[in-house]
Amino acid sequence: MTEADEPPRKIKEPSYADGIAPMLLLVVLIAGAVALFGLQATEGPIQVALILAAMFTALIILKNGHPWEEIAEAGRKGVSSVVSAIFILLSVGALIGAWNMSGTIPTLVFYGIQILSPNWFYLASLVICSAISMGIGSSWTTAGTIGVGLTALATLAGVSPVITAGAVVSGAYVGDKLSPLSETTVLAAQLTGNDVYTHLRAQMKTSVPAFILAAVLFGMIGLMDGSEGAGEAVIASELVALDGLFHITPLNLLPLVLLVTLSVLRVPASLAIMAAALFAGLMAPLLQSEAVLRFVGTDQTAAPWDYIKGIWQALATGYRTTSGIAEVDSLLSRGGMDSMLKTIWLILGALVFGTLLDEFGLLSKLITPMLKAARTSGQLVASAAGTAIGLNIIAGDQYLALVLPARLFRREFEARGLPSTNLSRTLADAGTVTSPLVPWNSCGAYMSAVLGVPTLLYLPFCFFNLASPLLTVVVGARMPTSAARIGHNNQVPRRPYT
Repeated sequence: MTEADEPPRKIKEPSYADGIAPMLLLVVLIAGAVALFGLQATEGPIQVALILAAMFTALIILKNGHPWEEIAEAGRKGVSSVVSAIFILLSVGALIGAWNMSGTIPTLVFYGIQILSPNWFYLASLVICSAISMGIGSSWTTAGTIGVGLTALATLAGVSPVITAGAVVSGAYVGDKLSPLSETTVLAAQLTGNDVYTHLRAQMKTSVPAFILAAVLFGMIGLMDGSEGAGEAVIASELVALDGLFHITPLNLLPLVLLVTLSVLRVPASLAIMAAALFAGLMAPLLQSEAVLRFVGTDQTAAPWDYIKGIWQALATGYRTTSGIAEVDSLLSRGGMDSMLKTIWLILGALVFGTLLDEFGLLSKLITPMLKAARTSGQLVASAAGTAIGLNIIAGDQYLALVLPARLFRREFEARGLPSTNLSRTLADAGTVTSPLVPWNSCGAYMSAVLGVPTLLYLPFCFFNLASPLLTVVVGARMPTSAARIGHNNQVPRRPYT
């Protein structure tokens, strides 16, 4: 019998147990990783948990009759979806190393210490990051540049870098949610059939109150927590250390100007960030020659290859220095592409796991009952929000948390006569802004890596991100339930089974 004559493979539809088992295993493995390793769990243990959960999911899919080649192709599809994110991560690692060596980050900190009052530091961080992210439409670029400087500045100014990281993430996602330049904003609008500006107007119902609430809370915490700061003597010693290690001049900020300009011009993020990193590397021998030579460890007359070696090493493994002040050394000894490798490992594991659940119908099997159970408009909105948040947690990918709920819930919103802007707002409120709150989500892993603060530590202070999904559920609960037949169109599109 030839291969063409073989009977078609019998493919079984996944059972509820098939859908639940991988998620239960992941919960147990991640809980075990956190219990055993604490905040160091993202340094490898959670990555192992995700890979094991993905392999277990593959076994379930094999049991249901799918060939291994099909599973492998789905895995490749998941990995290919984050290629751009991997390039951004590597570019940001290179940028942090180059900006430290070129004096860009030290200069931001040097001026920031003198300008920003500890009383208003958290509020200022929220406002600054909100303004930048609104202008460039990228939470990742905002956090990976000005966010890095603000978090480092917090340590030297004597205020909490953890709370500052929460303010940075909150501000960064204001733009990711409300800027017409944001790709997630455009995606949420397109998935629900809305014009971008119609979608943005609908979001004001929840975004404005969430921002005001975050601003009030950060202002109050700053007044209570930041009144004393680090003390004038401590700050003075830090300023002297920075001024001694680097030539502080506004020219050091030119790489930041270049990055903002390229971002506004809509240059792809990875290219813009790497261009700013390379520009900073080329500036370093001109403005910070002593810092470069000190980094490469040469006391001899500088040769061109010494500077090339310094630039190359800063891009690869980050910049390192010893000033004698622990806070200053912690600020400056960071970056490099290699610092992002564990984050990339984390993202790849999460994406393969999430893609297998989605491609082979295991997620749809669990979400369909939730859709059928939503009898009122408020319950429908809550179900869509819960699905988006759950996908950020289970699948570990912001885009899957937008695309899948849009596909599952759009027809039901239409059938009940609800404006599609309600769904687009829900997707943004629950899918976009909760992604950085999950340690193994690509966004949470990224924010933790660039800010140097574990996701679970900054999570309670991401007031904008926490308030947005709560407000969207409140707004949904106040919507009237349509007289249209409820649940008549809730068949979930999924893969065909034979």
